[in-house]
Amino acid sequence: MTQARAALREIVPGLVALVRSVPDTNSASVGTWTVGDVAAHLSHSFRADTDAIAGKPVPQAVVTKAGIAEATAKLLAEDRERDPAVLADRIAALAGEFDDVASRSRSATVEWLQGARLPPSAVAGHLLVECLVHGHDIAKAAGRPWPIQPRHTLLAIEAFLIPLIAALPTAFVNQEKAGSFRARIELRLRGGRRMLMVLDGGSLTLDAAGARDVDARIWADPTAFALLFIGRQGVWKPLLQGKLAAWGSRPWKLARMLTVMSPP
Repeated sequence: MTQARAALREIVPGLVALVRSVPDTNSASVGTWTVGDVAAHLSHSFRADTDAIAGKPVPQAVVTKAGIAEATAKLLAEDRERDPAVLADRIAALAGEFDDVASRSRSATVEWLQGARLPPSAVAGHLLVECLVHGHDIAKAAGRPWPIQPRHTLLAIEAFLIPLIAALPTAFVNQEKAGSFRARIELRLRGGRRMLMVLDGGSLTLDAAGARDVDARIWADPTAFALLFIGRQGVWKPLLQGKLAAWGSRPWKLARMLTVMSPP
C-alpha cells in the first residue's frame, strides 16, 4: 500500500495537468470514448475505489469485458460533465481523498466489484492501472507525451492484477473463445518475479514459475507487456524495440492464448 500510494502521488499531478490541458474533450480516444469520457471515467474509478477502502458500497458490475463496459457506460450516461478544468479539479480532489482514506485503512481485505475480496493495496493498484492506462489514452488522443515508468507498471501488475486473477480466475478470459483450450505460459517481467500463467477450461490461474512442462515463455518490459495485454498496442512494436521476446516448444499456444485473453 505504501508503494502504491507513493506511485499515485507521483503520477496524479501530471495526470491532472494533462486533463486540464486537453483542447477538445470531444476528440476520439479509445473505442467509442472521447477524451472527456476517459477523464470522467477516471474520476468514477477514484470514487469507487475510495468507497471500497472506506467500506462503502461500490457500483454493481460483473468483472468481465462486457460487464465492466456496461457498468462504465451507465456511470458515464449519468454524469455528463466533460469540462476538462472541472474534471481535472475533481480528479485531484478525489486523489487526495483516496490517499487520506487509504492511509487510515487497517482492513485485511475490502469488498470490491462483483463482491471480490481484495487487500486494500490491490484497490490502490487498480487506481494505479487506471491512471497509467487512461493517461496513455488521453495523451495519445491529444498528441501529448505520457511516459510510463516500468517500475510503476510492475507495481500495478503485482499489486492489482495478481490478486484480482486469484479472486476472479474467469474475469480475464473470453469464455466462448477459450472452450477447452489449455496452455501453460511462463511470464518473466523485467525487474519482477517469474509467474506461470495457466489457462484451463476458461480459467486463468497464476503459479510459481519453474515448472518444466511449459508451452512457451515470455520475457517483457512491464509497460510493453501491460499495453499489449490490454490491447493498447500490437505485438510487433515491442518485439522490434527489444522490449518483448518469446520462445518455447509450443509457441502457437502463446499466440492462441493472446486471442483468448479478454481483460476487463
